[in-house]
Amino acid sequence: MWTSEARGFRDRRAAGKLLAHELAASGALGESPGRVVVVGLARGGVEVAAEVAASLGAPLDALAVRKVGHPWQPEYGIGAVAPGGVRFIRSHDGLTEQQVAQAVHAAEVKAEILDVSLHERVARVPVANATCVLVDDGLATGGTMLAAILWARAQGARRVVVAVPVGAAVTVREVEREDGVDTVVCPVTPLEFGAVGSWYDDFQQVSDDDVVVLLAGSREGVTTSASAELVAGDANLPADLTAPPHPIGWVVFAHGSGSSRRSPRNLQVASVLHEARIATLLFDLLTPEEELDRRNVFDVELLAERLVVATRWLRGRPEARELPVAYFGASTGAAAALLAAAELGESITAVVSRGGRPDLAGPRLAEVRSPTLLVVGGADPVVLDLNRAAAGLLTCPHELVVVPGATHLFVETGALEHVASLASSWFTKHFEPAGSPAAGAPRVGGSR
Repeated sequence: MWTSEARGFRDRRAAGKLLAHELAASGALGESPGRVVVVGLARGGVEVAAEVAASLGAPLDALAVRKVGHPWQPEYGIGAVAPGGVRFIRSHDGLTEQQVAQAVHAAEVKAEILDVSLHERVARVPVANATCVLVDDGLATGGTMLAAILWARAQGARRVVVAVPVGAAVTVREVEREDGVDTVVCPVTPLEFGAVGSWYDDFQQVSDDDVVVLLAGSREGVTTSASAELVAGDANLPADLTAPPHPIGWVVFAHGSGSSRRSPRNLQVASVLHEARIATLLFDLLTPEEELDRRNVFDVELLAERLVVATRWLRGRPEARELPVAYFGASTGAAAALLAAAELGESITAVVSRGGRPDLAGPRLAEVRSPTLLVVGGADPVVLDLNRAAAGLLTCPHELVVVPGATHLFVETGALEHVASLASSWFTKHFEPAGSPAAGAPRVGGSR
């Protein structure tokens, strides 16, 4: 480790190599870090992060975090912002609420422009359920890093590790005290810091094109994600698409009552599907205004219409063409999935229902041709009875699996993991072409 008196790096790449070595030697990632994603703070931090990602064999992404400058002294930061509405404000410093709001808005515009510039050319890498390593070329006041930490937690990162080659000692201690941080790695922590650039012999500006080249060069074999918006009649519905390398098929999620595309349970199931090379589409079935009317949550015909629109929209995208499509539904979303499957026929390869209400699909259950797996908790007796009755109306290949001791939301230890494993096996079996090794895999087990 360097001492606090050590001065200077040749350039950001040299700093990144040192940081990668220090990160490995420190044991900061732990013995079983799971999936690791390295995120560089754009722009300069990405050049450092590229070396860290290469050393770890981890995917690389860039975060468009921007400083909120003081209106009278733009170089002086009063906070920072990151995509997704993430805001960190350190101090108002004599400004009114309106002046702060204007400064935040100006920074958000810059962040949005930068984010679009980077990710319209190279898709995002999801950090949900991953160890997220946040990298910058230095920590001066730390505002942008603190905003990045908030962003990583909001994205569902399992662990957050901050890694920088150099940082002011007082700032490093401040970041270490943040609740959202698991570990901080910083080899050089001088008491007298100055500007970040003073620690580099070569501190050339990094352009958007430079960042894109770094990201593109790291993407072979990396799971990518993108946000989009699909139109269903008068409704604009946000959507998140995630694709692992060489996917075998797509699963469209239909969330349950009172939930959204960011449902933690569905995200957990989706992460298991990604490990099985299954791509996912999660989207909001209702607009925020529609959700205010509770009747819409149980309008399974409306939800099914939205699901059909989403499926046709997905099939029109280049990354989904020629690949099979299946549904994963929960609660009322399961009824919508079965209605949509009845509408689209054999073009829907399979359906999985988690704690669903297939009974709400009524007589159209008999029209479903997609192999269907119904998964219900053993401690959810009412829904279990409804699923048994619905299974009696299905004429397609189907199974009912009971997860012992699980309640409706599968919050018990290991219950949701069991659901995800069952779903992954079901989709994989039906996505694989007939005659392939996976197609002959054993049937999923469980209590029936």
